Amino acid sequence: MPDAEPLIRFHQVTPGGRAPQRADRAAGGTLPTRAFRYCESATTASGFGWLVFPPIGLTLVWDGSEIHWSWDGAEGWYPLSVAQFPGFREQFDAAAPEGVRGFSPPLVGALPEPGLVNLWSGLFARSRPGWSLLVRPPVNLPRQPGFEVYEGLVEADRWFGPLFVNLRLTRTHAPVRFDAGLPIFQVQPIPRAAYDEAALNAFPVAAGLDAMAPADWADYERSVVAPRRGGQCPLGRNAAEVRRRRRAA
Repeated sequence: MPDAEPLIRFHQVTPGGRAPQRADRAAGGTLPTRAFRYCESATTASGFGWLVFPPIGLTLVWDGSEIHWSWDGAEGWYPLSVAQFPGFREQFDAAAPEGVRGFSPPLVGALPEPGLVNLWSGLFARSRPGWSLLVRPPVNLPRQPGFEVYEGLVEADRWFGPLFVNLRLTRTHAPVRFDAGLPIFQVQPIPRAAYDEAALNAFPVAAGLDAMAPADWADYERSVVAPRRGGQCPLGRNAAEVRRRRRAA
């Protein structure tokens, strides 16, 4: 039976932004048709997790030394150190218990390293016990120009707080736009056992063809050779098998 606790719970606390959405197996329609139809590994990866959007449209400009920013509805450009979502501080303090008031998370902040920025999604997130959240660039979507997303693993079952991302600006003296309708990162659920140090450090490497066991050769023959005998290689064979197994499960 599936676990009753969802893999993730989002709290969208800033107003007006786009809610997270399940990632699309077609990568927003950008995957080539042949890949969408026949490459189950690409479509499964594309649909694994949830897409997260900026809570408001904003723009950054880095001159190589300082960062300035503006947002949709702003009257100009402002030097960036740490900035709140417009009007959110008052909303947060009005809703928060007394001991929490004054601690609303910032929307965007310039980090000490040149060109690095911290951007909040406007979300809080909690994961299922024993699971963490991998924050990474959207899978198989074309990269937006002007910045790169740093990946991170958050133990969100133990640490409840703002779901944010660190970015590296990759160009200077030109605006870098973060559109509220375009995903900025993807969140994927990862069981904590998957990145346990002992498990990751145990990776035997069998050297040479002599190390192939009979079972390995049999599996290779079934997966690679059998579909190609007689010049046959039906497109999507593996994808169809994977889908059948999923339906049966």
